[in-house]
Amino acid sequence: MIRFTDVYKRYPNRYEALSGLSFHLNDGEMAFLTGHSGAGKSTLLKLIALIERSSHGQVLVNNQNLTSLPKRKIPHYRRQIGIVFQDHNLLHDRTVFDNVALPLIIAGENHREIGRRVRASLDKVGLLGKERNLPIALSGGEQQRVGIARAVVNRPPILLADEPTGNLDPELSRDIMHLFEQFNQVGTTVFIATHDLDLINTLPHRQITLDAGRLAEQNLI
Repeated sequence: MIRFTDVYKRYPNRYEALSGLSFHLNDGEMAFLTGHSGAGKSTLLKLIALIERSSHGQVLVNNQNLTSLPKRKIPHYRRQIGIVFQDHNLLHDRTVFDNVALPLIIAGENHREIGRRVRASLDKVGLLGKERNLPIALSGGEQQRVGIARAVVNRPPILLADEPTGNLDPELSRDIMHLFEQFNQVGTTVFIATHDLDLINTLPHRQITLDAGRLAEQNLI
């Protein structure tokens, strides 16, 4: 469960990215976050991932109050969050296998478990045969799939994605969205920030729209 209650986010330059925002996502829900550039979509996701903290209001994730969560507990909290970025954020001097393994290495998993889970994640995104490739040898769509495999290798209950299809053509974008739906079908809560309205209007999931940091509307297709 993700719940925002009267949340504000003000940056040191006094720019207010979010203003009085209240909404909630249920466990196991898939939803899209939309709005114009600068509407606050990325900031909202950063608050869920505790990359940023709210200036006012309450953010609850799985009954944890992120507003008061001590800094020392943030790394453990983030293990329940998988994040997919538009620009992949892959390590280009490491293989596909090593990129996907990184969260497991940080978590201290043993070598055998890392190998098993990395291959299972790559299999889910259709890249099992490319585990020894460097990212530069992959297409843009394949690099995005590597980013998704890395995000889910820890089996997080929550998967966040910030414009995951922004650099892809329409066919690849549909493939990526269907991949997110597959993870949602096994119980993962999926929250995707996107401006690709033509694509998401064809999918049966709730849309939460921001306008200048405020909730503009919510609708279910």
